Amino acid sequence: MPGKTLAWLSMTLLALLVAGYAGALLAIPEFRPSLVRTLLDERPFAAMSHFGGSALALAIGTFQLNARLRSRLVGVHRWLGRTYVLGVGVGGISGLSLALESSGGSIARAGFALLAVCWLACTWLAYRHIRAGDVAAHRTWMIRSFALTFAAVTLRLYIPVSQIAGIPFPAAYAAIAWLCWIPNLLFAEWFIRTSAPMLSGLSPSAGRTTT
Repeated sequence: MPGKTLAWLSMTLLALLVAGYAGALLAIPEFRPSLVRTLLDERPFAAMSHFGGSALALAIGTFQLNARLRSRLVGVHRWLGRTYVLGVGVGGISGLSLALESSGGSIARAGFALLAVCWLACTWLAYRHIRAGDVAAHRTWMIRSFALTFAAVTLRLYIPVSQIAGIPFPAAYAAIAWLCWIPNLLFAEWFIRTSAPMLSGLSPSAGRTTT
């Protein structure tokens, strides 16, 4: 459907732009804002792991959700899925470490830490279900996982909007630590529930070809 194609293309473009931005932060020191420079100076391994792993998951995840690509390129889907899980693992664990020592205050720390935990948990459940051959459950958990991956995009949309609105950065940042992912997850749940027949359309035997 044209509407679905447009939505996927828009999501893909935003994901690739933010993934490219994260890559530029790692590759081009002059491109880094002061906050990122400070973070890389203080905790270089955790910061680089988070940017790199999250960018990898963001760039791959949107293609994993495309039904046509999944059906036509099963082997590629399988290997990209493993790489996505690796990206989430690296990005999530390092993100949790960064969140627990964030200077954004306790509310922001709690928001980002819970995001990292939910991101890791949803991705692990998606992987576990596909290993068991449960395609429908795998797909629902992957949708949740990518909704949380997409928090990297919504975070970067909310920050300039809050600045334009004149909201003080500390207050905006504390709210965005929650707003960047909770609405995404709620939307994912709505999508899963309204698309249940489509998501459960394959048999377990088909799932074993996609792991």
